[in-house]
Amino acid sequence: TAASTTAARTTAARTTATDGRVGGSLRAPAAARVVSGQEPYTLDVAVPGLLHLAVLRSPHAHARVLSLDDTAARALPGVHAVLSHADSPTTLYSTARHESRLDDPDDSLVFDSVLRHRGQRVAAVVADSVAIAEHACRLLDVEYELLPAVFDPAEALRPGAPLVHGEKDATISRLADPSRNLVAELHGEYGDVTAALAAAHTVVTGTWQTQRVAHTQLETHATIGWLEDERLVLRTSSQVPFLVQKEISRIFDLDLDAVRVFTARVGGGFGGKQEILTEDVVTLAVLKTGRPVQYEFTRTDELAASPARHPMRVGVTLGATGDGRLTALKIDVLSDTGSYGNHAPGVMFHGTSESMALYNVPNKRVDAQAVYTNNPPSGAFRGYGLGQVIYGVECALDELAAELGLNPFDIRRINSVRPGDPLVVTREEGDDIGFASYGLDQCLDLAQAALARGNGVAAPAGASWRVGEGMASSMIATTPPRGHFSQATITLDQGGRYLVRVGTAEFGNGTTTVHTQIAATVLNTSPDRIEILQSDTDAAGYDTGAFGSAGVVVAGKAVHGAAIELAGLLRERAARLIDRSAEDFVLEADGLRAGAVFVPLADLAGPDGVTGTGREDGARRSLAFNVHAFRVAVNTATGEVRMLQSIQTADAGFVMNPEQCRGQIEGGVAQAIGSALYEELILDGAGTVETRVLRNYHVPQLADLPVTEVYFADTADDLGPYGAKSMSESPYNPVAPALANAVRNAIGIRAYELPMSRDRLWRLVTVPSAVSPRASGPKGSVSSAP
Repeated sequence: TAASTTAARTTAARTTATDGRVGGSLRAPAAARVVSGQEPYTLDVAVPGLLHLAVLRSPHAHARVLSLDDTAARALPGVHAVLSHADSPTTLYSTARHESRLDDPDDSLVFDSVLRHRGQRVAAVVADSVAIAEHACRLLDVEYELLPAVFDPAEALRPGAPLVHGEKDATISRLADPSRNLVAELHGEYGDVTAALAAAHTVVTGTWQTQRVAHTQLETHATIGWLEDERLVLRTSSQVPFLVQKEISRIFDLDLDAVRVFTARVGGGFGGKQEILTEDVVTLAVLKTGRPVQYEFTRTDELAASPARHPMRVGVTLGATGDGRLTALKIDVLSDTGSYGNHAPGVMFHGTSESMALYNVPNKRVDAQAVYTNNPPSGAFRGYGLGQVIYGVECALDELAAELGLNPFDIRRINSVRPGDPLVVTREEGDDIGFASYGLDQCLDLAQAALARGNGVAAPAGASWRVGEGMASSMIATTPPRGHFSQATITLDQGGRYLVRVGTAEFGNGTTTVHTQIAATVLNTSPDRIEILQSDTDAAGYDTGAFGSAGVVVAGKAVHGAAIELAGLLRERAARLIDRSAEDFVLEADGLRAGAVFVPLADLAGPDGVTGTGREDGARRSLAFNVHAFRVAVNTATGEVRMLQSIQTADAGFVMNPEQCRGQIEGGVAQAIGSALYEELILDGAGTVETRVLRNYHVPQLADLPVTEVYFADTADDLGPYGAKSMSESPYNPVAPALANAVRNAIGIRAYELPMSRDRLWRLVTVPSAVSPRASGPKGSVSSAP
């Protein structure tokens, strides 16, 4: 049908040109359709002859499939195919997607005879309905050989531990050491940390534990595939359609131009859709049956078997002078990547990067390891590792401030990196990243002033309530390293309208709105004249994908370049028509004017239209900063935390759309509060996820959240379009440590484990030495030199 082959197109609602320019709060073009249920998502389409796919998932954390009898399943009326490892391509790949596929280890197959976590797919059935397919899955008779399993990353590193991918070739799969369950590691030092700690006036050390967190995007993973003109077509819910196209063609040995991948509107992602989780098995089913096939994750699939945020153990040691100047910073990170290594190296390296580089310390050391276990896999998640490591570093810094009697804002002013300072992790960073603007000092001032004003709600009455304040800082690079590419075109058609083609996906991140504003500003027109066509490998220019906060600073720059080129071409055409200089013409909403002479846009398009092209490679990266502050009340009798005041200050550069950017920040804060207080995918110690439905996985609702005051630093970035910076991932990162620091300030006891649930805080207050039954009980200590 026509609907099934149409990529996402968006046109802005009618508005004035002034409202639609950058710097104005243009409303999202699709907002009315989204809230009224009229916006089509991945599965909102009727494809003739559609079959449905269901998956049989492993009941064991580590097992080998010895035999699979599908006789009864195939005999069930309505069953068209049963797929297993016998049908799977033998090409290894990673479900993670990056511009360079070498960033992630090749350790996955569509179906594998060795199952490495509970919930891994064993086989799939393709049938006339989901009910028939699920029934047939229950008829599959599988014989398993149980294999030893390991669930703790520290135990997985010990000699003699069960090996998760021990048979893999380290070079072919790009693994640090599969014989030790080691996916990736980083060990490096800048200066002499041991000597600096020995000479320090005060040393603070502690170990913080973060938990497994689900993305809980509204739309689960889903793909529909079919054959059209001897080509494979995938309509999928993905942040990275062009990268999916490349990897699917590689896995199934198809020509790149024989595969089309596109998205309708994507119903959320948060990094979870920077993966291939449904597209591969749908492709296999389509190629085997020759029929259209649909596969949709259930919410239980999302919670129990999909990649989640990496749980990390983060050890931090700080050394300082008596006046608070840091002399040493050391971190030790152990990351549980679960049964597959998708995103493990990148999350580990990124998590230990800007969290360390934020502070100007002469002696630094990083020891980090990403480790296989037989837990469900971890993956990309908002912040990409920074949320976990920043939590440890910022909490440790507050402990140091308390020990030295310093204000938490002041200790960060003393030690934060500034323009002219080297950016150091374990070595000085290259010239691809730097300060294209700097707003951290403003962020600190704005947050401190807002906290001092005391907005928010009053503390509850009662002797059991304790009030405290806390804050934290964060820094993030505005694009991923090693390139993030985007090509955009803008075409003026015969009707005098503009069609913007750009490959990045819209999944609630607001790129459609900002790209419309960029085009409207350069072309001096109104947003209702602009249509956006996105995320279609056939119809839009190449784009690495909607991840790494690249929607404005990479794809937006490509749109900006396309608009500038088109504006120049239109001036040249008008000049040839009227015999005037191109520089004389000024673009207006519906034409070009040179003095009293006016040329309508429709007169310039010609039969083929006029097209401008823009490209951006993301080779140079800037830095963005965020500061969060809380005032909280903690009930020592129940462990309840009430957030009385929430403040975030953001160094966003030029704010392209203030209300939308404010919404991004508020959303990031809400998601981070969930990670800090409520959300946890609980495992039973044997690899089974126990939180399998939303009724026992607490995503914060409106009643759980405070009103967050948002303030913007006054900066303009030299690299971003119009001076804008990335602001989609960064608001998440400082929230958990700010909240933990406020709780610490209120009750006088440090919580070292997330989430800070009521039961954990109650135990801390009631029995300060109590250990969580689901953790090894990390503790911190402070020592001062004599």
